[in-house]
Amino acid sequence: MPRSNIAWTAIFSNYFSKHDFNKEPAILTAEMIKNVTHKFKKTSEREVRILAKMDSREEVPKILKDKGLFVLPIKNGKYAITKGEGFVDIPTITSPAVEYSSKLEFPLDTSVVGNSEMQHLDYAYAVSVIRTFIDDPTLVLTIRGRKRTPKFEFNVRKFSLEVEGVQTEVDAGYEGKDKVVLLEAKNSETTNTIIRQLYYPFRKWKLATNKKVLNVFFEKRGSIYSLWQFEFIDPDNYNSIKLVKSARYKIV
Repeated sequence: MPRSNIAWTAIFSNYFSKHDFNKEPAILTAEMIKNVTHKFKKTSEREVRILAKMDSREEVPKILKDKGLFVLPIKNGKYAITKGEGFVDIPTITSPAVEYSSKLEFPLDTSVVGNSEMQHLDYAYAVSVIRTFIDDPTLVLTIRGRKRTPKFEFNVRKFSLEVEGVQTEVDAGYEGKDKVVLLEAKNSETTNTIIRQLYYPFRKWKLATNKKVLNVFFEKRGSIYSLWQFEFIDPDNYNSIKLVKSARYKIV
C-alpha cells in the first residue's frame, strides 16, 4: 500500500513545488515533515518513520512515482529525495526446486514451531542450505541485528550522496574463510525490494573487512526455500546491482 498520498502531496506543496530534481536531489528533514503533517489525524499521515519507509515500488506515494523519485535516508532524521531507480526486481525462479537432504544427523523439532522469517532463515542455515547455495562450507553466523552506517559517499545516476549514521540491519550475516555473506529475509512473495536494504549493509561491512562481501535475498515460499545472490559491480554506484544466481530448494 502506498505511503499517504495526502501527506506527501502536502510535503511537496510546501517545500518542493519549484525544485528541479533533474539538477539535484532535495533534502527533507523529520522536522519539515512534522511541521506539515502534525494536524493530520491518522498516524500513517503524520508519523515520520512510516511516511519515509518505502521498501517496495508499491509503497511509493503517487506524487513521487509520477515524478520518478524515491527516498533515501542519509542521516538520522534526514532524507534525500532523488531521481532514479530505487528498487530491484526479485524475479520468479523458474528452474525446478532442488531436492536437498539436510546435513544434520537428527531432525529439528523446534524448527516447525511458528512461521517467521528468522525461523526459516535459521533452519536453512542449520541444515546447510545457505552454505550449499554460496558453495562455502566455512560460513558461520557472525552478524545479526541493527547497526549504524559509517560515513560513505555513493552515486545515484549523476548525483552524489553522502550517508552517515543511518540505522541499517541484516537478518543474518555469515563469515567464511574469504567472504562475508549478508542476508535479507522475507516471508512472503516479494517481486521487488528497495536497493538500500542490500546496499547500505554492503557498504558498511565492506569497510569493515577485506573479504568479499556478498548479498543474498531469502524467502520461504510454501515448502520451498528460495535464494537470490546479488552483486554490486561498482561499490560506489547504488544502481550497479546485478543478479548473480538464484536457486530453489526443497528440504527432504
